[in-house]
Amino acid sequence: MAVVTNLTFEAGFIIVHRDAGPPTKYSIADMLRAADIPALTFTQVGAITGLANFIAILIRTLIERGVLDESFTDGKQGINWSLAGLIEIIEALGGSYSEPDFDDV
Repeated sequence: MAVVTNLTFEAGFIIVHRDAGPPTKYSIADMLRAADIPALTFTQVGAITGLANFIAILIRTLIERGVLDESFTDGKQGINWSLAGLIEIIEALGGSYSEPDFDDV
């Protein structure tokens, strides 16, 4: 595999030079479009955290009342995750499965 030896810039392009073969031009606009992720506002982040906490409380309550069991995640309803996986997703969204807190939202 060729090793990158240098990077140069030309209007609208990054040019990658390798130890073997001709330089390759990459459009900067294409890279920026690929990384075009909308920024979240502080309010939206709080709303996502609140929703994650609400979902955590809902899932815990439904499990405690016997409405949900492990068959909830068996893939038949389109969800093929374990409860541990759902907890990980909730916490990645800023929520807490074990101690949901709506005071910060």
